[in-house]
Amino acid sequence: MQNKILFWAFLIVSSQLFAQSLPPALNQIKESDLKSDLEALAGVNFKGRSAGTLDELKAAMWLGEKYRAIGLKPAGDDGTYFQFFTLWRNQISEQTSIELNNKKLTLWQDVSIAQMANTALNGIITYLGNAAEIDTNSLNVKGKIVAIEANPKGINLNVSLPTWRYSRYIYTKYGADLVKRGAIAIIFIADDTAENGWKDANENFKRGNYDIDGGANVNLTTTVPVLWLHKGSKKDLEGNSANLKANIVVSKYPYPSVNIIGKIEGTDANLKSEYLLYSGHTDAHGVRNEIKGDSICYGADDNGSVNVAMLSNARAFVKNPAKRSVLFVIHGAEERGLLGSRYYSALPTVPIGNIVAVLNGDMIGRNHIDSATVLGALPPHRNSEELINMTLEANKEGPNFKLDYTWDDVKHIEGWYFRSDHLPYARLGIPSLMYTTLLHPDYHTPQDNVENINFPKLKKMADWMYRTGWKVANAKQRPATDKNFKLER
Repeated sequence: MQNKILFWAFLIVSSQLFAQSLPPALNQIKESDLKSDLEALAGVNFKGRSAGTLDELKAAMWLGEKYRAIGLKPAGDDGTYFQFFTLWRNQISEQTSIELNNKKLTLWQDVSIAQMANTALNGIITYLGNAAEIDTNSLNVKGKIVAIEANPKGINLNVSLPTWRYSRYIYTKYGADLVKRGAIAIIFIADDTAENGWKDANENFKRGNYDIDGGANVNLTTTVPVLWLHKGSKKDLEGNSANLKANIVVSKYPYPSVNIIGKIEGTDANLKSEYLLYSGHTDAHGVRNEIKGDSICYGADDNGSVNVAMLSNARAFVKNPAKRSVLFVIHGAEERGLLGSRYYSALPTVPIGNIVAVLNGDMIGRNHIDSATVLGALPPHRNSEELINMTLEANKEGPNFKLDYTWDDVKHIEGWYFRSDHLPYARLGIPSLMYTTLLHPDYHTPQDNVENINFPKLKKMADWMYRTGWKVANAKQRPATDKNFKLER
């Protein structure tokens, strides 16, 4: 009899402890909701939600309507769910003209412009040779138009989107020093690697660059243009007698983008003025080059997966509010340089000091069902040991992912910590981290579509984010920022 009593007492205590660790509205996070929401958001109607386009704005309106239907209160500007802001875009104008040896070159076909500058050039081109075979430090390039043949030697291309990045790597390795030494224009001659990536690189060059007021790209300060020619142009340049005549015109104009912001008020009279902030981003990459018969970059994983997980988390907090208030901020124009999160962290719709933590997500619906990670777990990226401990406890209590911490290493080639919307908040000292299930070959391609999402895994990630948020939103004390937190860059 005594053994039976002890057994039942054990079961009661165990069930109470389990109930304490289980957030009360976890059952509101449903795989069926995640799937139906993502099919709409990452479907053909929004055409990849490219920042600064009507497609991004239409998707934002759809998300705002979802906020309303779920029961979030508006927390944007003027009693709405929206905080509109202006993107400033610099782009090569159609008025631009380029001639090589008096032969007109067709822009984006014969020649590409990788770095913009409003400038007129008319002069002889100094051919420097193959990049891997010259010492730029020994050259006098001041006041000269220089040409150099690209070479991948010493460049690690075992990285995501190598065709997007190669031209930038070449400029960093060889071009930046030539600019410092006084070159007035740089021409890179494509090697095989650059030729293979010409179409992808072109798509990025054509778009130009974007920024918000106060950003480095608002007023174009670059004075040195960087051009790319096909490898066949080498024969025209080797004799150091070729002439470049160019009139490069840069257009600048504004585009709208928007942050979508909703809130759920807390239940505690003293803590409801503090906020837990869930973070995602609306935009993907719109319509680009065709790959495998499709040209729409649907952004199902990047970052539709996080947005629909946030909607599910919102349903849970509406069903059972926490002591602190909860903000759901889906930022605009992340793919253009974290512009929405930079804007909101500078002009928040709640007091910035009242945001106690930021739980950001970026790509949480792919790869093996038991693999994931959280960035901001290891110094110097960690800015709150208390927040990370809550996150790790939540993982053990529920999804139990095997976490890959190598992505938090400062030497990791992707440098992914610096490429998502938690960063502006972390720089302000707000405890911040990023959930992800890591990259995959469909990243930034049309194959990042709903059909390739692992919905059981997406639900596990949504559960993990909710479990963590429930802990943060109900803790007696807000998570502390680590002393002496300082990022490596």
